[in-house]
This record gives sequence, C-alpha cells and structure tokens, in this order.
Amino acid sequence: MPHAASRYLVEGRVQGVGFRWFVFRAARSLELNGWVRNLADGRVEVYASGDAKRLKQLETLLSEGPPRAGVRTVTAQQAALESATGFEIR
Repeated sequence: MPHAASRYLVEGRVQGVGFRWFVFRAARSLELNGWVRNLADGRVEVYASGDAKRLKQLETLLSEGPPRAGVRTVTAQQAALESATGFEIR
C-alpha cells in the first residue's frame, strides 16, 4: 500500500455539529492514522496518514460531513509523515 499523509482544513458550519466524531469514525473505518481538532477560527483541521486511495476517500467524506454540518470548502495539502498510531480527537 502506498503510504502518504495529508492535512485538511474544513470550513463552514463544522463545529458543534458532531464533525470531529464523524471524522474519527470515518478515519478509523478507512484504517487511517492521525487526528482531528477544532481551530479557534471556526474551522476543523484534520491530519491523516495511510493508503493514498483511502486518503482521497476521506477527503470526499470531509466535503459531505455529518447531517447537521454545512461544509463550504475543504483544502487539502500533502503533509510530512508523523508517527501517529490510530486516530484521535484533540
């Protein structure tokens, strides 16, 4: 499996709607490592590493979000590999 890492910034109505738990469950089901956290400016930041195809699947899921979210944009960029094991909410 090709191993890669990406950082995503998600904008819109993404805090207070269960977005971090949505990302946590999606990343775990895709067997990705990393973390998700709220930012002070209202965005959500996601770091994920794993199979490149699964990262692309995660990006698609991020653009949809959970039912109460209103995702406006998802900005993705390649990231350096971190030594993350599992996926966590920060």
